[in-house]
Amino acid sequence: MVNFLPLQRSFILGKASVKKTFCYACLLGVSLLCANVRRLKAQAAPAPEAPQIVEVDTQAPSHPFPHFWEQMFGSGRAILTLRQSYRDDLREVKSITDFQYVRFHAIFHDEVGFYDEDAAGNPVYNFSYIDQIYDGLLQNHVRPFVELSFMPKKLAAANNLHPFWYKQNVSPPKDYDRWGAMISVFAKHLVDRYGIDEVSKWYFEVWNEPNIDFWTGEPKEATYYHLYDVTAAALKSVSPRLRVGGPATAQAAWVDRFIRHCADNNVPVDFVSTHVYGNDTSHDVFGADKPIPLNKMICSAVDKVHNQITSSAKPDLPLIWSEVNAVYDNKPKVEDSAFMGPWLGDTIRRCDGLVNIMSYWTFSDVFEEQGVIRKPFYGEFGLLAEGGVPKPIFNAFKLMHHLGDQRIDVASDSMLVTRGADGSLALAVWNYSLPDDPGHTVTMAIHLEHLKSDRHAEISEVDAEIGSPLPAYHAMGDPVSPTIQQYAELKKAAELPPAHIEKIKNGTLDLTLPPKSLFLIEIH
Repeated sequence: MVNFLPLQRSFILGKASVKKTFCYACLLGVSLLCANVRRLKAQAAPAPEAPQIVEVDTQAPSHPFPHFWEQMFGSGRAILTLRQSYRDDLREVKSITDFQYVRFHAIFHDEVGFYDEDAAGNPVYNFSYIDQIYDGLLQNHVRPFVELSFMPKKLAAANNLHPFWYKQNVSPPKDYDRWGAMISVFAKHLVDRYGIDEVSKWYFEVWNEPNIDFWTGEPKEATYYHLYDVTAAALKSVSPRLRVGGPATAQAAWVDRFIRHCADNNVPVDFVSTHVYGNDTSHDVFGADKPIPLNKMICSAVDKVHNQITSSAKPDLPLIWSEVNAVYDNKPKVEDSAFMGPWLGDTIRRCDGLVNIMSYWTFSDVFEEQGVIRKPFYGEFGLLAEGGVPKPIFNAFKLMHHLGDQRIDVASDSMLVTRGADGSLALAVWNYSLPDDPGHTVTMAIHLEHLKSDRHAEISEVDAEIGSPLPAYHAMGDPVSPTIQQYAELKKAAELPPAHIEKIKNGTLDLTLPPKSLFLIEIH
């Protein structure tokens, strides 16, 4: 068995330190207590620094701002898509983002039942679960981003089981021609069932993270390229309209060499995909020893790969970042916390213009890499915790969906200014500090130049108390298995209150941002 550190997604149990003073406001959703909550937070936080002043020219030129961060989400593995809880969570995230694609591992895992062999060793295919999986996605208006993995037991060269709970086989095939034939049969069935006009809108990604312990071919890179070549040829033999890409690596690896391999050998490639997490090391991502902080790692890696593509023989290849999150392991003070709101805002700000699609890993805690979930909040990756309870990151995505499709540049590293098709303005503003830094309250004066008079701002907020279920969860005593009623109360506690309205006085909007908060400001 291969050691899969540093990308092992281990359980880290813990709870956020949130004062129970606020729990009843969250549980009951009483809007009259919000002002008291903010005053208490301001008293508890360190003294604010001098106000920040940000100048925004509302009539300044803008540039396209596609919502690259909400087009696709990751999820656990294929068989989970058949569960009602998975589909409920998918619909909930769809309702706030209108995302178009979902990616998951292990469509060829033996639990899906697709590949078998008869007594004579001939392939036997069964599409029962395959059809249910893809039918379910399409019925919910989400298309698959098909990760072609892992190896069926009877097609594997060895019994190389990964340490994940579901023990996927990460061996190369015993016969690459037979692998290619399987891919052709798979793709042809999809085209026959759904039509080429539909399936040509899907993506087919070859394998997952072959540069680490998800692939045991030796040497890793050369054997992966062989797998890719066979797979790409098999897909294109069904239809040249099918889109194929890779290398789907961890740590933003191999991309420049992968493109060179495809160009030099005339191998089809329609997009590039790779992964990175905020706590990946600079040694693994850049081959350097100088540490890169969590808040800069992701977009530094995206910039690296973007430059590799533009300087390659195929400079127009789309870049699809098919896995990303603040951390690759379970850290409740990260994934379950309000930290994720400012993290999302700043990641979007930094990565804008460098990537076509960035897929957050994952949309749901219906997820079993370490086994069956043992408690609702343990730092799993999803937007929705067990029981469909929204985390702060869910509400952050909900707010960021309201940004416009044109971006106005502004001299601030804590703000995005956008314009909608109707001319309305939407601003995202955040107060960002790293997970171990308690941060401090920030006051900000936003000067909106050339704004017509008599305008009002609709202001929404996510922070440690607003849009988070954690205060209510802690007030319940951190139950390991909440009751149905408790789950209902947690969902209620996580709901965002209605936006509050503030008049913009003399073109200026004053804000007070608690630590680790994200604000959406809509000006119509």
